[in-house]
Amino acid sequence: MEDSSSSPSRSIPGRSPRALFLDRDGTLIEHVPYLHDPAGVVLLPGVREALLRAKEASIQLFLFTNQSGVGRGLFALADVEAVNGRMLDLLGLGSNLFTAICIAPECPDEPSAYRKPSPRFIKETLALHGIDRDAAWMLGDSAVDWEAGRNAGIHVAAIVPDPSAAKDLAVRTRLGVSAYSSVREALGVILSSDSPG
Repeated sequence: MEDSSSSPSRSIPGRSPRALFLDRDGTLIEHVPYLHDPAGVVLLPGVREALLRAKEASIQLFLFTNQSGVGRGLFALADVEAVNGRMLDLLGLGSNLFTAICIAPECPDEPSAYRKPSPRFIKETLALHGIDRDAAWMLGDSAVDWEAGRNAGIHVAAIVPDPSAAKDLAVRTRLGVSAYSSVREALGVILSSDSPG
C-alpha cells in the first residue's frame, strides 16, 4: 500500500463528501484484463472532468485497485505503477492527485490484507485522515468494490455503463447500491445533495 440498478431513491444521504475511494479498471479507465502496458490506458468519458470537480471541491481522492496479475506472476508491481503513472499523465491533474494509492496484488485464493472486498485500506485511511465514514464514498464497477465500501460502513455508488443491465443487478439490489453510468454522473448527484437524506 502506498502514502442496484438505480435504487428507488436518487437522494444521497450524509454530509458533503470529503473522500472518494476509486476503483481503477472499469471505473476510471477502460477495463482491459490484466492490463500492464501503459500504452493500453484509455480514460473513460468524463473522468477527468469529474476528478477535477472533486479536487476543486477539496475532496480527497484515494485509488484502491485489486491487481491479482501480480500475484499470478503475469506482471510485476512496477508494471501496475507504470499504468497508474500513464493514467495520471492522461488526466493531467498532477502526480499528487491521489492522497494515497492501495494496490492489492494477491490472488483471490491467497490470504489477503487489502484485497477488496476487504475494508482495511478504507478504514485505515479514514482513521489516518480523520474522515467520518458518513463523508466518504466508494465508487467502482464490480461487486468487490461495493462490498468493500459496505464492509467499511461508507456510502457506495456503482459505476456501470448501463444501470438497467442485469449484470450484478442482484448484488446491487442486495447491497442497496445506486448505479450510475459514469463517475461524472455519480459525482454530480453526490455533490448536488447538500443535506442528509
